[in-house]
Amino acid sequence: MPLKATLGFLLSVIAALGAVVAVFQWGWLSPLVGVEETGPIMSMMPIFMVGGVFGLAMDYEVFLVTRMREAFVHGERPGQAIVTGFRHGARVVTAAAIIMISVFAGFIGSSEPMIKMMGFGLAIAVSFDAFVVRMAIVPAVLSLLGKAAWWLPAWLDRILPNVDVEGEKLNAAPVAAGDHGASTEPQLTRI
Repeated sequence: MPLKATLGFLLSVIAALGAVVAVFQWGWLSPLVGVEETGPIMSMMPIFMVGGVFGLAMDYEVFLVTRMREAFVHGERPGQAIVTGFRHGARVVTAAAIIMISVFAGFIGSSEPMIKMMGFGLAIAVSFDAFVVRMAIVPAVLSLLGKAAWWLPAWLDRILPNVDVEGEKLNAAPVAAGDHGASTEPQLTRI
């Protein structure tokens, strides 16, 4: 999962930087964006884009994949869990992406070239990440991987903290015979 999320993020950054270079350096569709003079990309642009896009890409990944994982943990087949998670998470990602694209696209009207470039780059990055990577590539990759998408190496499972966000322990087997419902919770004593 983390590898897939990281590769998706890198794909979004590369696509957005490619679009920025095409418009602001090579002049493709520059009159449409209002670029009067083309030139080299400002050195801080890639650094700024990596930071901004990483945060948004991971948010969108969490919105979608957490619900898919929850459905899988609660007994749905991998393919059905992807559909369930997508059905519930896609609206949130779409709404968030449209808001962010609108905000960043507003900066394109600036007369300052750096602001215009950042607005354009971030609007393209969010568009690509939300609608191509998170809404198309992520479900396709998870579908192809099946149960292997949710696999965690045993050694890593042992060292990670046990945070049961999906409620997996709620589906655990009932208390074994002979325990008679003995609680494993620590008991409080009065002093």
